Amino acid sequence: MNALTPATLYLVTAILLILIGLAGALVRRNLLKMVLGFALVDTGIHLLIAALGSNPNKSAPILNKESLLGDPSLILDPVPQALVLTAIVIGIGVTALMLAYVIRLFAMRQSLDIRDFGRLKW
Repeated sequence: MNALTPATLYLVTAILLILIGLAGALVRRNLLKMVLGFALVDTGIHLLIAALGSNPNKSAPILNKESLLGDPSLILDPVPQALVLTAIVIGIGVTALMLAYVIRLFAMRQSLDIRDFGRLKW
């Protein structure tokens, strides 16, 4: 029996996180659980992009004498990791904004149930 490679394990974990997060965001009625579901989806997408952009046979693009003299096809593309870092920062901001909305809604209605906000007017 073949063991799972790290890339396959990361892909399976990323897909599971996305599916669990989607289920939590769509099925739950509690606003905090919905925010947590969106955060899990966000984390799963980050892991998915990083897993698809990785290759264990390539090295980081660090410039030194060995990498300049070596084969350029053995250098890993840094763009997916840079995109993931940017997406993490944006995801933290979006999650903080959602939590601020949840706190404000709880202060107004003293409830976290999404059904209590059906007729909310600003």
